[in-house]
Amino acid sequence: LPSVLVLNGCGICRAGEQAEIAVFCAHVMELDMSHNKLQNWHEISKIVSSLPNLEFLNLSSNPLGGTTLEPQWAEAFSRVRRLVLNNTQISWDAVMLLTHQILELEELFLCLNDYNSVSSSSVSCPTLRLLHITDNSLHDWSEVRKFGSMFPCLDTLVMSNNNLASIQDNKDILQRLFPNLRSINLNNSGLNRWEDIEKLNFFPKLEEVRLQGIPLLQAYTNAERRSLMIAQLPSVSLLNGSIVTDSEREDAERFFIRYYIDCPKEELPYRYHSLVTKYGKLEPLAEIDLRPRCQAQVEVHYEEKVQQVSIRLDQTVAELKKQLTTVVQLSTNNMRLYYIDKNSAFGPEEMKYNTRALHSYSIQDGDEILVVPKTK
Repeated sequence: LPSVLVLNGCGICRAGEQAEIAVFCAHVMELDMSHNKLQNWHEISKIVSSLPNLEFLNLSSNPLGGTTLEPQWAEAFSRVRRLVLNNTQISWDAVMLLTHQILELEELFLCLNDYNSVSSSSVSCPTLRLLHITDNSLHDWSEVRKFGSMFPCLDTLVMSNNNLASIQDNKDILQRLFPNLRSINLNNSGLNRWEDIEKLNFFPKLEEVRLQGIPLLQAYTNAERRSLMIAQLPSVSLLNGSIVTDSEREDAERFFIRYYIDCPKEELPYRYHSLVTKYGKLEPLAEIDLRPRCQAQVEVHYEEKVQQVSIRLDQTVAELKKQLTTVVQLSTNNMRLYYIDKNSAFGPEEMKYNTRALHSYSIQDGDEILVVPKTK
């Protein structure tokens, strides 16, 4: 059999003959048995103990909530490095027993298990680098705090869809809590204060953050959200999956200063003062109307006559000719138009293409339109 074996959704409920498993699956390194009917840890341990090279095991969506894991069965998992237990309803006590027995566990997936609390453990799992525990009900930071002592070398914490309400600890505690945390995902959490975002800066190695779908940011535009987040998180180089460039950071930090420039002194965020020290107090940006002009007042010259005419710039040359028929008493087929830019050193430009839009000529107030009758 291949080193990667996928047996998901096969209706498996028991191990079968261990000797046959050992013969046929001796080289299997990755085993996916998700979406089966396994509900007995003893049966699972028989399978795992027969695979001496097993490093990855996926047991997702097997009904493991009502079964007890005995220590002697947990020993069979000792070689596994990546363990996926999503939607199994596995008890937290069973999780802790597995982390104690698996001496080189690196990645642990515990999504969709309805956890609203976790018990702390006196024995840590120093090898774990990734904890993926999304779509549970861990609202209180006191539960998240326990991960710090249980998994002291944690590099990546994925906690989206837990509705975490706030980050409650102070700087000293947070610095010690996750000393190696490089990446955190708090998408769709319940964070609604900028103080919680500022506290992420206290994780000494944090460089990647995902914070989409949180109540705090609902009132801002997409551009404002990203700029304010970048300015608040000076050490983060990857925000919501996108690299933060040096130029983007500078623009965001300058935007941050201007955003809070009229805020009462007592309400200014802590980050504002450090950025003012860096850039100085910035003047508000001038408000420039970048909307395209809709009309222009031009001089229409025909023979010896000059008349002021207001023209719409969203119309075409053909439509302008139609407008001018009553001004110059010529039919559209009998007139040629020339545009004269009052600020240009070049001569008149013939408006020869009937379908061309007038705004493409960059016509300004005071410019001239010369009407010349066609010669037969």
